[in-house]
Amino acid sequence: MFAERLLAVLSGDRPVHWMLGYTIGEAYEQLVQLAPTMPLRSSGPRPVVRRCTARHPGHREAVEACATIATGDRVRAMAFRLERGRDRRWRCAAVELDGLT
Repeated sequence: MFAERLLAVLSGDRPVHWMLGYTIGEAYEQLVQLAPTMPLRSSGPRPVVRRCTARHPGHREAVEACATIATGDRVRAMAFRLERGRDRRWRCAAVELDGLT
């Protein structure tokens, strides 16, 4: 699941360059800014995706999703947008955490 891939980067379990080829536009730069701070790292148990929902915003070439992330005693929100390219592959176009872009 794509949410788990993002979680791995934003919790510090994987390096940000692991997302090369899975991002387009400004999404990779967003991850470059967010990843060093490890915003989804937990001092307790490993963070996990509790729930992920997605919808197509009016057409089938994009998906907007949000995920609930459990990080120890805290619950966090992560939203992302996937867009299908001409090669028919899905890539992340935007990432947002708890209101942080």
